[in-house]
Amino acid sequence: MSEQNDILFRSFKLGDLTLPNRIVMAPLTRSRSSQPGDVPNELNVEYYRQRAGAGLIIAEATQVSPQGKGYAFTPGIHSNAQVEGWRQITTAVHEAGGRIHLQLWHVGRISHSQLQPNGETPVAPSAIKPKGAQTFITAESGMIDISEPRALATDEIPAVVEQFRIGAENAKRAGFDGVEIHAANGYLIDQFLRSDSNQRTDEYGGSVENRLRFPMMVVDAVIGVWGAERTGIRVSPTGSFNDMRDADPVGTYGAFAKRLNEAGIAYIEVVEDSFQGNLEKGRPQQVIDAIRANFKGPYIGNGHYTADEARQRIEAGLCDLASFGRPFISNPDLPERFRRGAPLNEWDSNSFYGGDERGYTDYPALGSTSQS
Repeated sequence: MSEQNDILFRSFKLGDLTLPNRIVMAPLTRSRSSQPGDVPNELNVEYYRQRAGAGLIIAEATQVSPQGKGYAFTPGIHSNAQVEGWRQITTAVHEAGGRIHLQLWHVGRISHSQLQPNGETPVAPSAIKPKGAQTFITAESGMIDISEPRALATDEIPAVVEQFRIGAENAKRAGFDGVEIHAANGYLIDQFLRSDSNQRTDEYGGSVENRLRFPMMVVDAVIGVWGAERTGIRVSPTGSFNDMRDADPVGTYGAFAKRLNEAGIAYIEVVEDSFQGNLEKGRPQQVIDAIRANFKGPYIGNGHYTADEARQRIEAGLCDLASFGRPFISNPDLPERFRRGAPLNEWDSNSFYGGDERGYTDYPALGSTSQS
């Protein structure tokens, strides 16, 4: 297929940003920031520079505050050192011709007291510990159970919204092209959204309208910094990772999509088929259909697509762009491989989290001396 006829390589207007192709690098936690301080470093610079051929890079989940941290070695966007570290990355990506958004993240209850400031208890909408949820606190700790969380007091919630606003401001200072709000995978915003994790009796819990209150406060705060045209969001409406459930996911996510549409947000990235666990068979498509019916802006699909599957789905109007995760880990030049129909490097899951350049910046590009 010629590039001219290949829909993956047709430009796309995402908000007020023009992308040269429709291949998005999904946000990928790699746990390689410098310590102490969770600061992005030169190794991270090289990693993102290598992948600048994506239509858009969505950088890894990045904690908006020390309270928002849930895993060792993940980067932050709440200190000057972190801002400077990220600025080196955005500069390198831009010099290589790329575009990059930052994903703003607060883990909520998916944390451990040893990762929290002064050993404090992780916060959540409700004091409910999810079954089976684990994290790691050092390179040697291995995966351990998270701590029992505490429910945020009603008067604490505006301060958490402020953490997202400051994170958004810091992302702008660091030179990003925009931001993506992390409302997926069982972290804080997702915890407020879903009925199983949010059992509050104040104005932030109960009805769908109340459960949407905190997520929309965050959306409005971030839009206040970036404008709607540079603000996106990620959701995982079919995922059960971190013990997530909702009594009526079709109603919940349909209502959320409608509110996001009214806010004019630049895009919604939807994890359609999470490798980390899914809801009961038969429901996911109904939830996705509800999102599509209520959100009229650009839709980024994330669902283990091959290049051909992504082409077919875009052609069929099922998504506007496609985001790729693990293929981008092992193929720094993934768009070029898609362009040529070239084989893909296999990823090594043992090096996904933590470590050095091995399994991070040493995957070969096409034509390199180490390319097999």
